[in-house]
Amino acid sequence: MEARTDLSLFNERISQIRKRISSVIVGQQEAVDMLITCILANGHVLIEGMPGVAKTLMARLTAKLIDAKFSRIQFTPDLMPSDVLGTSVFSMKTSEFDFHPGPVFANIVLADEINRSPAKTQAALFEVMEERQATIDGNTYKMDDVYTIIATQNPIEQEGTYRLPEAQLDRFLMKITMGFPSVDEEVEILKRHNGNSQFARINDMEPIMTKEQLTDMRRMMDSVVMEESLMRYIAEIISQTRKSKAVFVGASPRATVAVMQCAKAYALLQGRDFVTPDDIKAVAPYVIHHRIILNAEAEMSGLTPDKVTRTLIDKVEVPK
Repeated sequence: MEARTDLSLFNERISQIRKRISSVIVGQQEAVDMLITCILANGHVLIEGMPGVAKTLMARLTAKLIDAKFSRIQFTPDLMPSDVLGTSVFSMKTSEFDFHPGPVFANIVLADEINRSPAKTQAALFEVMEERQATIDGNTYKMDDVYTIIATQNPIEQEGTYRLPEAQLDRFLMKITMGFPSVDEEVEILKRHNGNSQFARINDMEPIMTKEQLTDMRRMMDSVVMEESLMRYIAEIISQTRKSKAVFVGASPRATVAVMQCAKAYALLQGRDFVTPDDIKAVAPYVIHHRIILNAEAEMSGLTPDKVTRTLIDKVEVPK
């Protein structure tokens, strides 16, 4: 199948983004591609990884490359919902309450170490993540068309952390796991630091695209072709998560739609205006594995949601 949409300008911008990110972050190419995919698909993303693997750096860098309002929320156990959403303050001049918006009112919001705050504060993000609006003191405030939350969390620390509820996990379009670099990549990191290059300074970087350009790139997803056989392929994959004996709770229809949206965005990233089975297989694990709950027997056997998800995907016959 040949491309029917001119993707030259799109490909040029994506190439620039990848080049800028690689000038700061060594390796992690798959994580970078999935983050770009998620932003193109107009979704929120959860980045999980050990301390020091550049989770926060990658989120900050991605936000810097888009000419949009950026804010960062450092989640802590004493963080209150009003610290996230904002609060109404009584004005002596007007004798009325003035609303002071919180850091969640931005285009790209970095929720750093999101699992360090209790459920009450995490719940403050429920409405804004799903409906792109916040209701405070009876007033509803709409967010901008470009609105993305990039959250990070540490998978190993337990003290002082609060597990994200399933309802909130389901609102993240993708969960990306960042691993350790290879030996060669780590040598390259040492070379850059040894040369005192500091990679490239984020604050000195200029944005590559505007909010309007990002919106135009997102509209291109409407022209991406997905055949009905591939839609059925996605539905069969999701169905497997509900039938598997290792899974206690399977993925919801929201996951089905999410896989389709991410597959379209990933196809554009590959320079195509049509989806292939490989696109679906590439994005599906990142869309599904945080949306399923394994049963106790599977967890005791050492299985992880990611391993189970990839096994279930392989079970489904690929359409020809």
